[in-house]
Amino acid sequence: MPNPPLGNLTAEQFLAEYWQKKPLLIRQAVTQFDWLPQLADLQALAQQEDVESRLIELQDGHWSCESGPFRPSRFKRLAEGDWTVLVQNVNHHIPFAAQLLYRFDFIPHVRLDDLMISYAPAGGGVGPHFDSYDVFLLQVGGKKRWRISSQTDLALVEDAPLKILERFVPEEEWVLEHGDMLYLPPKYAHEGVALEPGQTWSIGFRAPSAQELGGAFLDFLRDRIELDGLYSDPDLRLASDPARVPDEFVARVASLLRGISWDDATVRDFIGRYFSEPKAHVFYDSPEDELSEAAFGRAVAKEGVMLDLKSVMLFDEGQLYINGDTLDADPAAWPTLRQLANQRQLPPGKYPPEVLTALHICYEYGYLQPGNL
Repeated sequence: MPNPPLGNLTAEQFLAEYWQKKPLLIRQAVTQFDWLPQLADLQALAQQEDVESRLIELQDGHWSCESGPFRPSRFKRLAEGDWTVLVQNVNHHIPFAAQLLYRFDFIPHVRLDDLMISYAPAGGGVGPHFDSYDVFLLQVGGKKRWRISSQTDLALVEDAPLKILERFVPEEEWVLEHGDMLYLPPKYAHEGVALEPGQTWSIGFRAPSAQELGGAFLDFLRDRIELDGLYSDPDLRLASDPARVPDEFVARVASLLRGISWDDATVRDFIGRYFSEPKAHVFYDSPEDELSEAAFGRAVAKEGVMLDLKSVMLFDEGQLYINGDTLDADPAAWPTLRQLANQRQLPPGKYPPEVLTALHICYEYGYLQPGNL
């Protein structure tokens, strides 16, 4: 795995001095690109059903935002400037984008989200805004002027389809050229305007709100709680106001609900499932000509094995998770499967039966396949 794209900084230095603390400009952070898409390539992605995409335009001072998939004719109606095409989760579709995303694995995989690409002609941008998560902004082709601010006034323009800051007061400004990258902590105000046609590759991180996590966790608990007992009130007294909810009734229901409980192990299991769960638009294709476990083992011995670009695999001390579910495997296979989760591929070789059995189960679901990146 190549070194993290942090210039002269080590990952340890970056985490100690910059992560969620202050911005960082890295000149020539990424110098080698095995894939350099053109606008037509991004438009082709934005036409696919399984790709999240948006088209943002500024016309007569008014912002608009459309979601894909788009018809080819939609792009023919674009003006010369003041628009941006954004394609999410490019790492799900392009191997190089996935490789670049996972160069940021000095941050745990559970926090990595996706690599988004936006294309804008000269003058294009999405207005001054802030993100609620950490982001690396990599310039690919062309030049872009970024202005940033540590302002605490994050009031937004009312009724706008985008989160546009009402009062943006820039404090610093840079022009990024091909290969340059800007890191911004959460809620750091920024505005990027293309000086030349070009792309921004955004590496984003998951930072769910407490409300989002709470709702998801309660959904998780709903299918797992087992409460004993049945409501009863043998000492019920005559009610003078039949429609009033008695205090005793509230107390008895509260007592029953106190049976809802969880511990760190429950939270750990929730995290493994929730943070590896595919997004709603993600689907996996089982192999058409499915290999038997023996034939699969021979293919792995020759070619190695790699996770599907869309797969997320996590683990902790006691469990393996892949795409929102647990992976039951012989404990003897865990070291190798953890290596797969960390590196997202395994080299060619003959693996023990317990490893191949677990890998073949994932292969049947379309979560991985023989080969290498």
